[in-house]
Amino acid sequence: MKKINILIMLIALLCSTYAVNAQNKTKNDNHLTGHVVDKKTGEHIPYATIIVKGTTIGAITDASGHFIISDIKEGKYSIEANSVGYEKSIKEITIVKNKSNEIYFELDISLIIDDIVVSSTRNKTKRKESPTVVGVLNSKQFEVTSSKNVAEGLNFQPGLRVDYNCSNCGVPQLRINGLSGQYSQMLLDSRPIFSSLSSVYGLEQLPAGMIERVEVIRGGGSALFGSNAIGGVVNIITKEPTKNTLIISNGTSIFEDGKTDVNTTLNGSLVSADNKVGVYIYGMLRDREAYDRDNDGFSEIPVLESKTLGFRGFYRTSDNSKITLEYHNMGEFRRGGNKMENPPHQTDITEQIDHNINGGSLKYDLFSSDYTHRFSTYASAQYTARKSYFGTDENLDAYGVSDDLVLNGGIQYTYSMKRLLFMPAELTVGTEYNYNMLNDKMVAYDRNISQKSISYGGYIQNEWKNEMFSFLLGARIDKHNKVNKAIISPRANIRYTPIKDVILRATYSSGYRAPQAYDEDLHVAAVGGEISLIELADNLKPEYSKSYGLSADLYKTFGRFSTNILIEGFHTKLTDVFNLVKTGTDKDGNTILERQNADGIKITGVNLEARVNYNNILNLQGAYTYQQSRYTKPVSWSDSPDIAPQSKLLRSPDSYGYISLSYNATRKLTISTNTTYTGSMIAQHFAGYIEKDVEVTTPSFWDLGAKIAYDFNISNFLSFELSGGVKNILDSYQKDIDKGMDRDSKYIYGPNAPRTFIIGIKFTI
Repeated sequence: MKKINILIMLIALLCSTYAVNAQNKTKNDNHLTGHVVDKKTGEHIPYATIIVKGTTIGAITDASGHFIISDIKEGKYSIEANSVGYEKSIKEITIVKNKSNEIYFELDISLIIDDIVVSSTRNKTKRKESPTVVGVLNSKQFEVTSSKNVAEGLNFQPGLRVDYNCSNCGVPQLRINGLSGQYSQMLLDSRPIFSSLSSVYGLEQLPAGMIERVEVIRGGGSALFGSNAIGGVVNIITKEPTKNTLIISNGTSIFEDGKTDVNTTLNGSLVSADNKVGVYIYGMLRDREAYDRDNDGFSEIPVLESKTLGFRGFYRTSDNSKITLEYHNMGEFRRGGNKMENPPHQTDITEQIDHNINGGSLKYDLFSSDYTHRFSTYASAQYTARKSYFGTDENLDAYGVSDDLVLNGGIQYTYSMKRLLFMPAELTVGTEYNYNMLNDKMVAYDRNISQKSISYGGYIQNEWKNEMFSFLLGARIDKHNKVNKAIISPRANIRYTPIKDVILRATYSSGYRAPQAYDEDLHVAAVGGEISLIELADNLKPEYSKSYGLSADLYKTFGRFSTNILIEGFHTKLTDVFNLVKTGTDKDGNTILERQNADGIKITGVNLEARVNYNNILNLQGAYTYQQSRYTKPVSWSDSPDIAPQSKLLRSPDSYGYISLSYNATRKLTISTNTTYTGSMIAQHFAGYIEKDVEVTTPSFWDLGAKIAYDFNISNFLSFELSGGVKNILDSYQKDIDKGMDRDSKYIYGPNAPRTFIIGIKFTI
């Protein structure tokens, strides 16, 4: 019933958009018309974006490359036209009453796209002008790499690696520059609504169809985004409606044993003719069967059933203001272990999680006509209800329930100055409030984690910038309810562009991670019949980080070839890192784990990224990371006398990278191939299936994939695409998997799936 109500609401939004569209058609006689064409070929460019600078007014060209902007006031305007794969063009025009107002654009092909990003400074800026290095994963990269969700796509970013570390539940963990998943801050449209509970599986719950792009900042980001941004920030930007379209697609993956992973998506966008009202709707259904690699009756990849439904809409309240509303509902059921047809308590081992997530946000933007003053206020929330079972030996007491509420709100003001002291500057100030209440219960074991986290504070930064230089100084101050004193996190960034296509950057940022009892390691601690209670040590201090970076971003064009090379060195130092230590048992025999402060971690390395584009026909990009991740003092992970304390971070390879190649053989035919590489690393292998704990140096492995897609045009308004491909062509899958119920479920590494064949179809209206 709840899903039906949501659908009714979305249909009402679509109808209201049509109503507003019809109403606005007769509102004013002042219109601006024109077209957009390719400068080289003279062909019209459909669905190009037209923006009236300094206002919220705009339009999208139709299938023939023409546009009309209605209800535009008299006066002088700067009009911008842009389209994916082209350089933008800006022209001046004076709108005169009762006169034909026409403007025409010719766009040049852009071989290396200079993305617009927001994560670097919380304000829109060109990627090349950003004071920090911002990685961008766009919707095209999701398509050519056959990535169904955020978790799969993030493998194709420098310094990032998604690690699946449980064969029972298949939990993904994002590692940035070598640090484990709890050090990565996930944002949805720049809002930190993912808590320590929802972030565990959140990467797989967000479908690619809802995503405009993903922005990644490597290194400490707490100076801008608050707690938990020590390793880096992943900002997931959802799609905003820009044109009237409907896309329905299905992708079916077939494992080598015949089991399937079926993914069906619906994405629709509707915008009024005057571009004042718009809504983007997305939905996904996914059904994956369990996969048992070694035929021992226990799954290596769990059952997964997920449903996602949501929308993002806007209403332009005036030429200089806009309201944006977003809502999403995600339901996910996953189960791993054996005897899938039985209830969980009638199995040898089962991990089962059933999530129901509701979230949304509301934002109001207001700015002056000359864009000098910009103000926004926002609020977001997400509620997660979870039912779980973590147990062995037909244990009837291993059921649990969790509920998790996240609230976030804030205000931001930006003032652009023509000159402050020695050059133009942009001042940004803001205040933010974050609330998280988590309850996690296993009633039969009297295990109840009740965790309330409240932080509030503000941030200020000033960026002096022109074409050659950018100097940014800023700081954030936070008061967290689990920390006695307020925490100040400063940042400093310098960009120097000696010539147009050479960009040099130096960065410093600091971060912190507040104490918390619940973490993604908890679900593993509850497996195997060993129930654990996690407590915080007295006077537990936050983790602190300092990150330093130097980079050179180089661009060069050779005829129709365009290249980009990024060389980025980084160094991160963490102090007072959290460490779980077994301190005893309680009266019921439950293990007591205490979260204490250990010494520190140092990570030093270099990211290399290269991109080559030929005439927007051939696109090649790749990255390689080499790093050293070390504890400042060796840490013991086992009681076995045969295993010495380890100075290297576990499950953190010294080298890894990716290559992605796409070839547009014709306008309709696209051929792509990609591969990810992971070097050897040290992994824990706990006793159970094996006699005693062992420290394993894993082999390196390649995950190679390929895809071919062809687009059939049925009419001017309907097309469909057929695609086929293979993931993990080399079947580079772990060979030493444990068997049976005594296995170590965390001892899993390598690609998250075996050789897999993919068949896809997509309809676009």
